[in-house]
Amino acid sequence: MDAAAGGEGDHVDRLRAQWARELPDLDTEPMGVIGRARRITLRLRPAIEAVFTRHGVDAGEFDVISTLLRAGEPWRLTPTELYRTLMISSGGLTARLNRLEAAGLIRRCEAPEDRRSLLVELTKAGRAKAEAAFREDMALKRRLLDGLSVAEKEQLASLLRKLALSLEAGPAQD
Repeated sequence: MDAAAGGEGDHVDRLRAQWARELPDLDTEPMGVIGRARRITLRLRPAIEAVFTRHGVDAGEFDVISTLLRAGEPWRLTPTELYRTLMISSGGLTARLNRLEAAGLIRRCEAPEDRRSLLVELTKAGRAKAEAAFREDMALKRRLLDGLSVAEKEQLASLLRKLALSLEAGPAQD
């Protein structure tokens, strides 16, 4: 419940009330969505990252092995496909791949159709780790959303999808 509706309100409601007092001509409505999204992300990040740490990977490494697992059998992609999917630089991907390869979770192999190209392939150990970490991650996130009904979760997901699509369709902002 927000402060305007007569409830106690949350941190963002308190910030908006302070801004309304100091800059009454400024509309702070965007804080209601963006400010809350940021605070939720910052609050949840440590618990989510702890899941990956328990499985011996960091969040970036999990992104790589989970992307390979989602790709389906034979669980391999080109480095270009990986860094485009993950929206990171090729250098950032190389560092992750080096760590994952040293841990035995991925291997680099020649592409059968073009021996000049490399593929990144999830090992059996990598598949097991990615699946176990993802299962625990989903269990945690399910518990974190327990305060919402099924209908509320569906409505929130729908609204967030609409926002994500509108942001993806528009030009990138600095």
